[in-house]
Amino acid sequence: MIFNSVTYLLFLSLVLCLFWVLPQRPRLWMILLASVMFYGFWRPEFLLVMTISAGTDYFVAQRIESCSINKIRWRWLLVSLTINLGLLFYFKYLHFFLGNAVATLNFFGYYELETPALNIILPLGISFYTFQTISYTVDVYRKFIRAEKDFVVYGCFVTFFPQLVAGPIVRGGELLEQICAKPKFRLESFVIGIRSILFGLFLKVVLADNISPIVDFGFSQPVANLSAIDVLTLAFLFGFQIYFDFAGYSHIAIGSARLMGISLPENFNFPYMSTSPREFWRNWHISLSSWIRDYLYLPLLGGKVRDRSIDGLAVASTDDTNKIQKPMVALFLTWTIMGFWHGANWTFVMWGLLHASYIAIYRTVAPRFSIFPPFIRSIGGWMVTLPLIMLAWVPFRAESLQTALEMYRKLFSFNEWLYLGMRENTYLVALVVLIAVMFAYGAKVWALPWLRIHKWIAFCGDTATFFFTTAFVFVFLRPINQFIYFQF
Repeated sequence: MIFNSVTYLLFLSLVLCLFWVLPQRPRLWMILLASVMFYGFWRPEFLLVMTISAGTDYFVAQRIESCSINKIRWRWLLVSLTINLGLLFYFKYLHFFLGNAVATLNFFGYYELETPALNIILPLGISFYTFQTISYTVDVYRKFIRAEKDFVVYGCFVTFFPQLVAGPIVRGGELLEQICAKPKFRLESFVIGIRSILFGLFLKVVLADNISPIVDFGFSQPVANLSAIDVLTLAFLFGFQIYFDFAGYSHIAIGSARLMGISLPENFNFPYMSTSPREFWRNWHISLSSWIRDYLYLPLLGGKVRDRSIDGLAVASTDDTNKIQKPMVALFLTWTIMGFWHGANWTFVMWGLLHASYIAIYRTVAPRFSIFPPFIRSIGGWMVTLPLIMLAWVPFRAESLQTALEMYRKLFSFNEWLYLGMRENTYLVALVVLIAVMFAYGAKVWALPWLRIHKWIAFCGDTATFFFTTAFVFVFLRPINQFIYFQF
């Protein structure tokens, strides 16, 4: 079941009606069964995979909490990691590693070997719910949260349908208490939820789905026909497409949960207005980048992870930055894994290593620019960061590593900047969208504080925006295009 479909809107309406009229216990069962139906609507057989993953962590968390011997608690945690990552490896990476192993052996003379024919279908959202259940077990191991004894409540946490397939990746401390709490209907919260869903649909069906054909056409062209300007333009267009697509999904997920009185964390905060690579990853796919930081990067640094319990969220940190070991190794290893998380292809690894390189260079050069005023640093940082981030999307979208390298090679040839290889409207669309994003960011930073004072003008603006957004969504809610992040 896909968010940008009439089927989902009818499904959500039915769930909401039941949610607000049922007593507490039947309501929990309804959420669990609705989430199972939502996921099984695609391929029911993969419910078994999710059940194995969720059941493992439910059982393991109980054993970890009941044990006081650290060595045994660690062994139970290894059981969880082995089963969860084993399932993820089989469905997502087995064919990739077998293919590379066979290619390596053939390179050394074993020419009769062929890659086994494997008919493995990637379960929808496996990367997301795997990370979610792992974080739950690790948080119990770290004693950040208590193990949930009620399997229905735990099942609602793992399978909660608004964020099940593509996030935001939530943690036990963020969602479990909200699921258990008695909901209180608030009109303001309901209006915010509706607005978030409409805005998400607008981003997806009006913006992302209409940029998609231009991007597909551009990347389908032989690289020899593209100029350096074409490569840069396509990088920007795909960057906007994936942003609108994924941010649209996140807004619909957050809005759907908000209609039930449940708050999910924001996943995007104008990432393309970031003034540094580090700031970009604080604003892009926030739930994933914070997960990677707390459960992978900081432990790799060798620092002790502790609980600060800020607003109920478990936040990891290092006790003493002077004790950090080999930060560059941890950085590049983390980003290699981050790339692989997105897909079993060397293009994603290249994408991850590019971001690792950006952050490493930023750490080195940033102190040298501290002599400039903050405004100059912000403008200059944005003008450098934006094209670098956009160009990093090239291997993410390219069909192969060779294609990505050929596209990058265009950027370093002077003659490739002297002609245009695509239709004129392609460059115009990229420019208009860039200006629109800048305008929206400016409205948020400067106009919103003013509108909070002039509430009548804000009401008129919200009303006009509502009808404008609804009209466009109604017009463009046609043949369904799947969300990009469903493949991860």
